[in-house]
Amino acid sequence: MNDSTAAFLNDPVGVFGYLAMVLGLVFWASRRRRLRSFFRVVPPIILAYFIPTLSTTAGITPIDSPAYEWMRTYLLPVALLLLMISIDLRAILRLGRMALIMMLAGTAGIVLGGPVALLAFGAWLPPDAWKGFAALAGSWIGGTANMVAMAESVGTPDALMGPVIVVDTVVGYGWMGVLLFLSAWQTRFDTWNDADRDALRAAGHHLEEIEGQRQPVDLPHLMMIIGLGFGGAVLATWAGGMIPELGDPKIITHTTWAVLLVVTVGLALSLTPVRNLERQGASTVGFGALYLLVSAIGAKADIAAVLDTPMFMAVGLLWIVIHAGILLGVARLIRAPLFFVATGSMANVGGAASAPVVAGIYHPALAPVGLLMGVAGYILGIYGALAAAYLLGMVGA
Repeated sequence: MNDSTAAFLNDPVGVFGYLAMVLGLVFWASRRRRLRSFFRVVPPIILAYFIPTLSTTAGITPIDSPAYEWMRTYLLPVALLLLMISIDLRAILRLGRMALIMMLAGTAGIVLGGPVALLAFGAWLPPDAWKGFAALAGSWIGGTANMVAMAESVGTPDALMGPVIVVDTVVGYGWMGVLLFLSAWQTRFDTWNDADRDALRAAGHHLEEIEGQRQPVDLPHLMMIIGLGFGGAVLATWAGGMIPELGDPKIITHTTWAVLLVVTVGLALSLTPVRNLERQGASTVGFGALYLLVSAIGAKADIAAVLDTPMFMAVGLLWIVIHAGILLGVARLIRAPLFFVATGSMANVGGAASAPVVAGIYHPALAPVGLLMGVAGYILGIYGALAAAYLLGMVGA
């Protein structure tokens, strides 16, 4: 790893500009037709993390920079606030009892599976490995935004983020492949389970066409979105610093309070006309801030630690097995179709990006159900992941 003073770029603005340029090139490449098959296997989030990691290793960017600290302090609350105000709580509540139960069962599987898996393999892992798995719990209950939020909340060392992202990608996408394979068996499963398929039709009845409401972004709305995001981030960071930290090991830090504030306030604002900013791209700006933050975390990572993943992988595999077992048990109890098992799982592990894909393979007309269940995962994400982090901390400590 390089010395910060020996890096080619040291000026914070230059470092920020370089990371933004890298992300721009990654997303430009992801839109090229010849590279589509590559990006189906390697999602942009992986490159957003690892290209900055390699850049630091090569001496282009420094291991430490004020740019990284600024990005980690403010871009997380910006991203979370803008993602939360875009959520349609009413549409999620109209999904139906079975869909919500299966999504919650998937969340319970992540919350309980992590500590059990860490207990099984913890003897072969570093003492602070639980902090890395706390970040993974965030990813598997809501997506990348919650992974970063949990990493900041529990103070996950930068060296652990590489293995966590490898496990998140390999195990998470591997599990998605298993769910896609099982779609060919859904009729047999539903017959064996005496599944209530009427719930599928009921869920489809209550869908709302969110995408059809989007409008081209204009300058006034863009500035309102940026102003709301950064203004809210500054206020939440200030307020979070005023609230005492809690827990032993410490789980509720000043950063955690700031995250909880922006998530809760964002959800409250989603019930007001502020949610209309989503039509002009509030969540898109939020995801942009999130990817910039991931690039800053990657730039501080140790490439050697990224390669040290076998035991981390073992924890991830057992974790997913426990998650799947709880889902199947609950599905048996409430006679849920395999569609809700798969979509409820991916709404947690994959989030809003992957859940509609899985849902669409099982029932093409019900792909929007996966979207809404994935969005619901964002809501549960920070709260469920905090519970998982507490249990992981007890096991790890």
